Amino acid sequence: MLKRFEPWFWVLAAVLFSRFIGMTLFPFVDTTEPRYAEIARLMAETGDWITPWFEPGVPFWGKPPLSFWAQAASIEIFGLSEFSLRLPAWFATIGIVWLTWCLANHARGAAVARWSTLVLSTMVLTYISAGAVMTDTFLVFGTTLSLVSVWFVLSGRSDYWRWWFFVGLAIGLLSKGPLAVVLTVTPLVLWAAIFRQQLQPLKKLPWLLGSLLTLAIAVPWYVLAELKTPGFLNYFIIGEHFSRFLYPEWAGDLYGSAHDRPKGMIWIFWLWASFPWGIIGLVGFGLAAARGKTKDIFTGAVQDASTLYLLFCAITPMLFFTLAGNTLWTYILPSLPFSAILIAGWVSQLNLRPWSRIRSGAVLLAPVLITLFVFIGVSGVKPLKTEKQLIGRYESIQQAGDGPIFYIGKMPFSARFYSLGDAVEITSTEFDSLLDADGYARVFAAIPNDAVDKVLGPRATDAQKLGENKRYQLFSIDLPPTDSQNDPVDSELNSKND
Repeated sequence: MLKRFEPWFWVLAAVLFSRFIGMTLFPFVDTTEPRYAEIARLMAETGDWITPWFEPGVPFWGKPPLSFWAQAASIEIFGLSEFSLRLPAWFATIGIVWLTWCLANHARGAAVARWSTLVLSTMVLTYISAGAVMTDTFLVFGTTLSLVSVWFVLSGRSDYWRWWFFVGLAIGLLSKGPLAVVLTVTPLVLWAAIFRQQLQPLKKLPWLLGSLLTLAIAVPWYVLAELKTPGFLNYFIIGEHFSRFLYPEWAGDLYGSAHDRPKGMIWIFWLWASFPWGIIGLVGFGLAAARGKTKDIFTGAVQDASTLYLLFCAITPMLFFTLAGNTLWTYILPSLPFSAILIAGWVSQLNLRPWSRIRSGAVLLAPVLITLFVFIGVSGVKPLKTEKQLIGRYESIQQAGDGPIFYIGKMPFSARFYSLGDAVEITSTEFDSLLDADGYARVFAAIPNDAVDKVLGPRATDAQKLGENKRYQLFSIDLPPTDSQNDPVDSELNSKND
């Protein structure tokens, strides 16, 4: 049976499974992954599947819970680890790759479909997001499912695909919110404006029952979330979907900071996200222009319904975010399945040297570079912004009577995750008061590298350095024994009270 699979399948499988290396070995690096990982950890720990919590007592209103549900469920099944938290995104990526193959095989044939899966899975953003704790992968699975389903309906397939369109919308709403509807509807509207005469099959979509299905899947959580933590809907709908993008200086972000990018930066992000294939595609288009073939390309695209459909699906995220200043390169991800099919249509025809060698090398470029980066990161040659090692060092020597690890200043998300929420954020003034108070036999402090002398001051001679990383140095300070520690009677009473 294994002989029935062609070489491209084994290459695709090798690419996808190679992501396990980074998923297993690479620690959570601040800020995105450990932040979302801690939210999922708290969900699994508390059993609260309605409200994602940013930290105990602080609800996370920034995203719907589908990704956190999947990650928390993975923790329950496989235990707490970087791999278990990243695994749901890998499965979502498998679904996206399969949907891409289905669409490409129907619209372009088997050869383009094979190359579409290889191009998509080896784009740098796809490869990274396939093994990352993030929400975007689930959004893209939903939008891709809806857009692929619509194309099959338009092509005369009125079977189960007409229902999957509405399921995809629900997945998007539970992954990222109303943005999913915008990214799904926009390319359909653009395409319908040109091909009005081909819209008849859309009547076969169960618009009423399908819409009710979408609402039945997605709306209950929104209602429960608002009832449990009032104010969620106002922050999420107005703040996250309008203020964030219309006002780059928006100060209402409760969980991070706005990213003020130049207008139109989203198009540059497409080049980064699609590397190396976006550049290869542009080079191919440039060569066609140099040979005077662009007129034929444009004419063929305008006349071909499937090409324009793929094009509109591919450029919608860039069109939507062109005028937005607060953007990230992950916003490109919904474009990549359709960009991959368009690029694969040209790449699959490159059968002459040196182009055949270039496309073969491009398949390996992103996986090899990213895996190499993983090994460099875990080897310690390149320091990473993670607190995994310092937290591990603290836990290996902590004894009864010792205090928790105190982070001076703003505590990184990775410290919160790797300490299982036990690390404490504290100011330098509060730290001074802590050292003068009774309570702990030994205090551990993670101090920013540029503030060690200022924070320790005259206590520097009493502090023992235990380790350091890119941002912090870890110290322990022995405190004088308290009266209760000196008096065995008091110590016994305290232990009984505890």
